[in-house]
Amino acid sequence: MLVVNDAFPGPEIRVHKGDLVYVNVQNKANYSLTLHWHGILQPRNPWSDGPDVRKFGKISPGIQGAPMDWIDNDGLFLLSNQSVLGHRNCILPGDLIPCSADSTYRWKVEYGKTYLLRILNANMDEDLFFGVAEHNLTLVGIDGCYTKPLDTSYIMISAGQTMDVLLTADQSLGHYYMAARHFATETMDEIVWFDHYNVTAIMEYNGNYTYPTYPSLPSTLPMYYDIQSYKDFIFQIRSLATPGHPISVPQDSDITTRMFITTSMNSLYCSEDSDSSCQNIQIASSVNNISWFNPSDIDILQAYYRNISGTYTTDFPDYPPTFYNFTEMSMSVDTMLTVQGRKVKVLEYNESVEIVFQGTDVVGGSINHPMHLHGYTFYVVGQGFGNFDNVTDPKNFNLVDPPEVVTFGVPKKGWMAIRFTANIQNGPTTETSMRPPPAYMPLCSSDSGIQNFHDSTEKKMEYT
Repeated sequence: MLVVNDAFPGPEIRVHKGDLVYVNVQNKANYSLTLHWHGILQPRNPWSDGPDVRKFGKISPGIQGAPMDWIDNDGLFLLSNQSVLGHRNCILPGDLIPCSADSTYRWKVEYGKTYLLRILNANMDEDLFFGVAEHNLTLVGIDGCYTKPLDTSYIMISAGQTMDVLLTADQSLGHYYMAARHFATETMDEIVWFDHYNVTAIMEYNGNYTYPTYPSLPSTLPMYYDIQSYKDFIFQIRSLATPGHPISVPQDSDITTRMFITTSMNSLYCSEDSDSSCQNIQIASSVNNISWFNPSDIDILQAYYRNISGTYTTDFPDYPPTFYNFTEMSMSVDTMLTVQGRKVKVLEYNESVEIVFQGTDVVGGSINHPMHLHGYTFYVVGQGFGNFDNVTDPKNFNLVDPPEVVTFGVPKKGWMAIRFTANIQNGPTTETSMRPPPAYMPLCSSDSGIQNFHDSTEKKMEYT
């Protein structure tokens, strides 16, 4: 199991907003790795924050990676399949699971105090409901940005999201379960195959009292497929948007680029060296019917910075190749089969952008899916279910106090509209321009076994 400084979760780094922090990373694992500082901004320094071969190469075993410096955005509970409130590798999933019954995490509190919980969903893709038995929660921040206080008995947190929640210890002295439960958006016949454990920790009041035989469980924690509870929570989130904590939402007249991007699960083609039993059933995700294909020799950002041609193309489409009923299950060739490519969208500095992400049900693969823009916060100005209507839906966009986030989920068979201001490309001054990459930047290497994307494109043309 990969750990940081001999610990999992890794060590806590305490800083104040505005602090300049240097982090040196040495890879002592037996395989290459990358680091991503999810939602913590690195002004002018995009070189050490992102997935492999998009922004920087992997750090090879025994190699020291590029130092990272960042400025902090503003109690951390890690919700994960392998953590304090996790369940798969039996690290500390709680006393409802036999392998960890004697090692349940316990959090001691004082009656009458209010605590700030910083909650992170460290899963790959699963959304989670979270609550504390008999205690109310108040959401005050998401992804390091302040929100209007939202009183609730539970939260729904997407993979990669962080939430700041206030909890007041104002109940009878005792023990109370803190619990997380999977919010499932798969089809009902698929819900049976994931494990249904409620992962737990225990909040324990200090003081003299008779310990209960069993802690109380959260009675208001929604069930696995409770989409109404999901909507009741998510659709209420708003930015604080006060003079002391202002926001800057691009208005209609500011927008210079509009994009409509479908998110889908697709099938890929068999490679030329596959045996005769091969069928086109390989699963691949796509956006606007393009599935990403890693370069083998240099990362995308270095190719852009050094003006190296041939690594990517700048023709990522603003719209999908075909329009259809996106939320109806589709098995047609035009929508089911995707092609691979390294297509990017280049945005000018200070450009105001609107993107509508449309979830699709191609091959029946529609689920709630978190979207994240590396290096950006963005405003969620609208969301809904069904197909996005570009005439009526924008009339209901929230341009006053939309949530400012780094990760947010596109609803199952639904859409999400975001706006942001581009600032990665060089601006007009030194202070708005990228620093050069460090001399010790690790080189990229690709271990992907996926076939060449040019071949895939040609095959699709022949197939259709």
